Amino acid sequence: MDKLELPHQHGGEHDAALLQEHLDHIEYFQAVAEVFKQLDDTTRIRIFWLLCHCEECVVNISAMMRMSSPAVSHHLRPLKNSGLIVSRRVGKEVYYRAADTDQSRLLHQMMERIMEITCPEVRGEHHGA
Repeated sequence: MDKLELPHQHGGEHDAALLQEHLDHIEYFQAVAEVFKQLDDTTRIRIFWLLCHCEECVVNISAMMRMSSPAVSHHLRPLKNSGLIVSRRVGKEVYYRAADTDQSRLLHQMMERIMEITCPEVRGEHHGA
């Protein structure tokens, strides 16, 4: 790979060509943008945080959020599509929880650091670090 020459030299020692190579992989940044799109809604963040601490059905999530079931379902869909939460069906009931992924764990940790709160221990399980 040819060395990338920048128009201005500021004395910083970094490999501009290597940085440019990473910048050219737009799909990597798109994946990050998709996860962070979930952060533009307070309700969605609250639901995600809740599901980091327990597995629940829509009816119980609705009760805890003080929202209707259709409104909760509206927020669960994009969280699931982004891979931040997962679901499982037991008969007619569907249960949701935070996905066991690096992205989900990191988002949870970041939220709690920003909010300066400690995870409650719920049902002996805890999604945080």
